Amino acid sequence: MTESTKESERAELHKTIWRIANDLRGSVDGWDFKSYVLGMLFYRFISENLTAYINKGEHAAGDVDFNYADLPDSDAAMALRETVDEKGFFILPSDLFENVRHDAPHNPNLNETLANAFANIENSAAGTSSEGDLKGLFDDLDVNSNRLGNSVMQRNEKLVKLLDAVGDLPLGNFGEHTIDLFGDAYEYLMTMYASSAGKSGGEFYTPQEVSELLTRITVVGKTHVNKVYDPACGSGSLLLKFGQVLGQGGVRKGYFGQEINLSTYNLCRINMFLHGINYSDFDIALGDTLTEPKHWDEEPFEAIVSNPPYSIHWAGNDNPTLINDPRFSPAGVLAPKSKADLAFTMHILSWLAVNGTAAIVEFPGVLYRGGAERKIRKYLIDNNFVDTVIQLPPDLFFGTTIGTGDVKASKQHGARRRAVERMPRWA
Repeated sequence: MTESTKESERAELHKTIWRIANDLRGSVDGWDFKSYVLGMLFYRFISENLTAYINKGEHAAGDVDFNYADLPDSDAAMALRETVDEKGFFILPSDLFENVRHDAPHNPNLNETLANAFANIENSAAGTSSEGDLKGLFDDLDVNSNRLGNSVMQRNEKLVKLLDAVGDLPLGNFGEHTIDLFGDAYEYLMTMYASSAGKSGGEFYTPQEVSELLTRITVVGKTHVNKVYDPACGSGSLLLKFGQVLGQGGVRKGYFGQEINLSTYNLCRINMFLHGINYSDFDIALGDTLTEPKHWDEEPFEAIVSNPPYSIHWAGNDNPTLINDPRFSPAGVLAPKSKADLAFTMHILSWLAVNGTAAIVEFPGVLYRGGAERKIRKYLIDNNFVDTVIQLPPDLFFGTTIGTGDVKASKQHGARRRAVERMPRWA
């Protein structure tokens, strides 16, 4: 198949996905309905993922007619612990997407069936190392919400349509590049939802072109990196770009990020799974990066990329402990309370490895505003941390027409300069 044919089929798939998503939501706002489409896509993915994984093992053992979806729950449960250790989750056959969908039109308690299935999937990881990666992933897929209808019957009718629509998406057989198709479909839907939502969409999604630029800037001359990090990771599109640019095995120790918005945090973790990232290879945390950073104990990151929110308020001088925080104290001043941009920059620089590179999308004002920001800029320049500033054109980001700047930061030049300064001076 030629590249042009692949792209043509991909474009056709995208049009089909968006048409189905729009037809499905009816009178529900598209931005509000995204959690249902994306959540159900995830449910289908992990169901097919697990089924393919178990079937492969049984087929290799000689039972070529085995199909996990047909197995009684009582027989399947025996493999729970071993499967969770490997995959991070477990789904009973009766809870699989295809089986729930099959019975859905004649199930008057479909909402309860789905709620129980989601709870069972989450609880399968309880007490294991993947518990935090599964916890709350289905919270935004509220099957009892009035958004789906005013009565249980109306809500179930909408859920049947949702199951059928997602089940009918032409994503192929799971063993035939389905991970790419699921991940691609998810990314496309997020792009379209962000574009349609305007300002709110930009808070969780960075356009693919910008993601690729930032990623390539941080890996110039490298075939792999130890770990990648984004302190304002949104839906994870920036982090995942490393896997696409460097290829399989290019990120050796995993993907790390933090997100303050609960719904977006869930989207990010789902995005990791849909792109075939095993639960043991990502660590996405929930919380305020500037005041509650969650990855203190990690070794410094070799590659950091971020598109943090522009000029938002933060604690700043209202929190007397922050001026002594080792992330911010080197500059001798905190970023203004009304403009957290350079607080993110200082945080990123603090967690960057000596041989690492960071690429940060910055609001233009950080390049010229006075006061505390001028002092922080002076600290960054005096210590030779800024490699390059790239002016990006306007209208690149959802919800804003502002032309932003991409700042490439590195500790390497500063480290070399300080090493030279420490050398003995010969008369």
